[in-house]
Amino acid sequence: VKEIILNQTQVDLLRDHATKCGSNESCAMLLGIHNKQQWNVKEVFLTRNADGDSEVTFTIPPEELLYGYKLADEKHLELVGIFHSHPNSIAAPSNTDKKFM
Repeated sequence: VKEIILNQTQVDLLRDHATKCGSNESCAMLLGIHNKQQWNVKEVFLTRNADGDSEVTFTIPPEELLYGYKLADEKHLELVGIFHSHPNSIAAPSNTDKKFM
């Protein structure tokens, strides 16, 4: 498993986004570069949650997902990962996450 590297500004941005979403799951696309050992996040693209007021699920709207991929392509980056919060549980992959991500 590769390590994902984020700087403190990126961590703060994701934390603030999750806080603003309150008890609903927040989500974002992590764009960056990689080598054999790690993924290095260069840009965080915050997205909406198409599932609306959901505490346990998230879906990135298709138009935002497409824009995120275009943004990555324009900047010569790759999709490093998809971030989402767990507002009412621990910060670890859920069984659903393990199955689908």
